[in-house]
This record gives sequence, structure tokens and C-alpha cells, in this order.
Amino acid sequence: MASKIKWPRATPPQTISADEPEDDGATMTLVEHLEELRHRLMIAALAVVVGSIIAFIFRQQILQFLLTPLPADAEALSHAGGSPKLAVTGVAEAFTVYLKVSIAVGIIVASPVILYELWAFIAPGLTRRERHYAGPFVLIGLVLFIAGIAVGFLVLRYPVNWLIDFGKANFLELVTADNYFSFVAFFLVAFGITFELPLVLTFLSQIGVLSSQTLRKKRPFALVILWLISGFITPGADPYSPVIIGISLTILYELSVLLIRFTGK
Repeated sequence: MASKIKWPRATPPQTISADEPEDDGATMTLVEHLEELRHRLMIAALAVVVGSIIAFIFRQQILQFLLTPLPADAEALSHAGGSPKLAVTGVAEAFTVYLKVSIAVGIIVASPVILYELWAFIAPGLTRRERHYAGPFVLIGLVLFIAGIAVGFLVLRYPVNWLIDFGKANFLELVTADNYFSFVAFFLVAFGITFELPLVLTFLSQIGVLSSQTLRKKRPFALVILWLISGFITPGADPYSPVIIGISLTILYELSVLLIRFTGK
């Protein structure tokens, strides 16, 4: 009888698999989950505000850099005062343009904090081994986001040139500051988010939705879909943008397979 009472204690803690969830001694209620989500969102929003303020301070340099893809012979550009300028059509439009661009750049600057807060919210539902990937995942996510911005800026000149030249024969193209910088800012942010594809696929593997074997088995079908997508998401008919995006998505897909294999899923 005594041996039966002591038998459950004979199992050493270290025999429990590392993949088993940790028992923290408490379970969060739905209200506590929502409170945690609110806390994480507030921190991420605060990081975006701080990043936007920093971007607003350097607004002149940022705007001059973003004018690079615009053709030098565009009718919308004025070189009065020595530096290229775009037209505004309202009293508050200049301030609105600065604000929009600053927020977009603020999101880029705050991306490490946003990624960390996202992972911190998800981490309690993961195992101890999976939590160890938090640091590398945040770093990889940041690198991928910056790479997306860089590729987006490289591609940007082609759709801009095509869209401006498309109606030259019949229209006088008046590209206002609000129209141009809004297009550029959200175009680049969209590319940065698209380049987070490996992290999304890796997360799906962590929760058991897919595996590296599945990605390898479905590679031909997936690559055809990605190349079709690259042809539809570019706002122009130039041949360069879809090729650059298609190559980038192919590399991201293969990187996803490597990340999933690295995490053991």
C-alpha cells in the first residue's frame, strides 16, 4: 500500500517532454486575455507614436528621399528654390502629408516592438522550447520587414513611371503631394508586411496547421500561385516589377521551409 502511495512521486520531472506545455499554476480567464491584449496593443501603439514623432522631426530628409523614384521630367515637380517640390491643393494638405508619411515611417521604426509584443502575447500558450525562439523570431521578422521595404523601394520606380507615362498623350498628369506620398508610403509598408510570409508560415507550423514536408510536397503548386500573385499586386504593366516580386516570394517560400525545419516542425 505504501509503495502505491509513493509511486506517482517516483516519476522524475525531467522525464516530461520539452514539448509539453508548462504548468504555471494558473489559467487566464477570457477577461484576463483581453486585458493582456489591450496592454500589448497600447505598448505597440505607443511605440508607433514615438517612431512617428522621430520621423516628423526628420520629415524633410525623408520626403526628399521618397521623391527619388518620381521621374525628373514629371510635370508635377517644381524645382523652384533649388529642390524638387510637389503641388498641394489645400491649406492643410502639406501638414496632412507630413503626418501620413511620419506615421508610415513610425510603423517601420516601431516594428521591432510590434513584433515582440505580438510574440509576448502568443508565448504563454507555447511550450518552453518554442518560447526560446522569441529573440530569433523578432530579429528575423525585423530583417524581413526591412528587406521588404528595400525591395519595395527598388520596385517602386517602375510602376510610378508606367502610371505617369500611361496617360501623357491625353492628360496633364498633376501628381499632388498627398497622392504621391500616400501611394509611396503604403506601397512600402505593404511590401514590408508581405515579406513576413516566412514568420506566418512558421507560426502555422508551430500550431500544427502545416509542416515543412507539406511545403516541400506542394512547392510547384505554391510557386505558381505566388508568381500569379506577383503579377496582380503590382500597380503597373511594366515587366520588371512582377519578376522582382516573384523572385522575392520564391526566396521567402524557401526560407519558410528552412525555418520550419529549424524549429523541428
